[in-house]
Amino acid sequence: MKRLLAVFIAGSILACLAAAQEAPKPALRKGVSVQMAVADHAVEMRAADEPDTTVVAITADGTIFAGIQRSEPAALSRLSAETVYVKADARVPFQAVLTVLDALRGKTVVLLSASPANAEKPKFLPPYGTKLTVAR
Repeated sequence: MKRLLAVFIAGSILACLAAAQEAPKPALRKGVSVQMAVADHAVEMRAADEPDTTVVAITADGTIFAGIQRSEPAALSRLSAETVYVKADARVPFQAVLTVLDALRGKTVVLLSASPANAEKPKFLPPYGTKLTVAR
């Protein structure tokens, strides 16, 4: 009986060590938090969560960020990504959004939004948005 208990304890320790050596989950992506508007026609945009995506955020006061770096609209035209994800605060004047879209002329832009009310509520909620191409 003691031997069986020792084998059980040793097996439990090995199982715990193996679980502890699993690859850690990636940390949440750094970014600027905004209160996005809800769009009922938006679809899942899982690519917006990829580590190499370019996200432009517009805060409620109209401040523009490329990633986590504060930016000016003119600098956005120099972004190298072909697809840019834009998340604007619902309270920002629409003119600020138009200024960013104008600066991203020629790129594919995905306007991120809060998930629609009719979306399933999974444990992890992916980004939602509407894809558009801004003509040159």
